[in-house]
Amino acid sequence: MDVAVVGAGRVGTALAVRLRDAGHRIVAVSGRKPTAERAARYLPGVIVVSPGEAARAAEIVLIGTPDAAIEETCAALARARAVGPGQAVVHLSGATSLDVLGSARSAGAMVLSIHPLQTFPDVDSALARIPGAGVAVTALSEEGHVLGERLASDVGGRPFRLADEVKPLYHAAAVFASNYLVAVTALAEDLFRSAGLADPIEFVMPLERSTLDNIEVMGVGAALTGPVVRADAVTVRRNLEALEQHAPAAVAAYVALADVALELAERDGRLSPGGRAAVEEVLMRWR
Repeated sequence: MDVAVVGAGRVGTALAVRLRDAGHRIVAVSGRKPTAERAARYLPGVIVVSPGEAARAAEIVLIGTPDAAIEETCAALARARAVGPGQAVVHLSGATSLDVLGSARSAGAMVLSIHPLQTFPDVDSALARIPGAGVAVTALSEEGHVLGERLASDVGGRPFRLADEVKPLYHAAAVFASNYLVAVTALAEDLFRSAGLADPIEFVMPLERSTLDNIEVMGVGAALTGPVVRADAVTVRRNLEALEQHAPAAVAAYVALADVALELAERDGRLSPGGRAAVEEVLMRWR
């Protein structure tokens, strides 16, 4: 199929490379100034043109702009009569409804979204990580789902269907799994430094990798360790006293995550009601 990418950032560019490798023809890309540099490096021979010119030449139009710009980008394409019957307009956002593609749908195009469930700091990492990654496919028809699943499979991903109305919830889950893992790691790094470790990350990473390995093998409930699941209220109190003295801004995060751990431990049958009550009694002081 003939594919154009409107807003060819790191993800759009990587998807274009993978689709090209699967036998699709990348007819054009568009975007801001760095797009031309990315195209020259990763998509040699592919022209960089205006969004309308790119879309008119394609059967599949991938919109890879930031989420806030998808609706207006799509509307501009529709006003320019660059999308219509016989085309599919696809956005790449994990959180955004297909409603933002309404102008393309009104113009007669099929609309859908595909979202790789991975983290991509740059094009090279995206090229390496897309194969094997889950890819959420959201569409309004069976035909749209089939097309999305084909595109996801062609880039090497593992497609799964995602209802449009739960996309914000799905994306919130991804934020917890990725973005907040980084945030919690940064917090742990700061605390380790306060405790005297000069370069904590070299020691933190083996711990986190082992934890993730345990989750993969055992599941989240069995992988949970630490003072909460042991109902070790004394250690929880000591942790919080130390945080109150040395890093008071971290107290709220500790308490919030302890609450999550309590729910998980009790749900998995690893914490008695009495043990939970003992930990909660300690946490109450810092709420």
